[in-house]
Amino acid sequence: MTVPTAEHRYLQVARTLRKEIVDGVYPVGAQLPTEHELCERFAVSRYTVREALRRLRDDNLVESKPRAGTLVVPRSAANTYAQDVMSIDDLLAFAEGAQFEIASTSMVTIDADLEARSGLALGSQWLAVEGFRSGNGAPICRTEYYINREFAAVGRLLHRHSGPIFPLIEDLFGVSIAEVHQEISAVVVTHDLAAELKVEAGTAALQMRRTYRTSDGDIAQVTVNTHPAARYRHSMTMRRVKS
Repeated sequence: MTVPTAEHRYLQVARTLRKEIVDGVYPVGAQLPTEHELCERFAVSRYTVREALRRLRDDNLVESKPRAGTLVVPRSAANTYAQDVMSIDDLLAFAEGAQFEIASTSMVTIDADLEARSGLALGSQWLAVEGFRSGNGAPICRTEYYINREFAAVGRLLHRHSGPIFPLIEDLFGVSIAEVHQEISAVVVTHDLAAELKVEAGTAALQMRRTYRTSDGDIAQVTVNTHPAARYRHSMTMRRVKS
């Protein structure tokens, strides 16, 4: 499905402002530029700016007050990963909300263990990027990326990149991520992983696997996040579709 130009533009504006908030350009308590100033900066309509600000309010990053403008508000405790994702674009907010530290990057051949964890074909080769997400100095989860070898050149940019990877793939290779399939399963924390996540070995964890497919149906990336059970909460809002 092609995203209408106006909708695509407000998502771009929201994405830029969200990153600036996360990076501290606009710290907690700071006032965002006025709607008029944002219109001039991004060369967009007031409608587009208002939709972008609405998205930031929905993400609980800002609040709007009469005569005070739009203010950046405190984020929830960063050592708990609270997730409320309803669209592919919403994934950006959560990937940008916690710092990802890369521990290793290498080409791997999928063995039986990786096949079970990633869902990728046995014997196929992928660029593996492993590390940990953290917030306020506390580890949130272990993150594993498995990137299609056709897009492996993106690996050269990752040490200078702090956000999600799939927008880089889209920009560099001119593809579009059209579908993300998510599975969540219960696992047990191993001894090695327990030390990294600062939890006891043998305790429960939730393992989230996301498979990113292009508009051609090819797998561009698989992400596996392993969260200690006490540090993860998933929420979802469902609405009845009116006929």
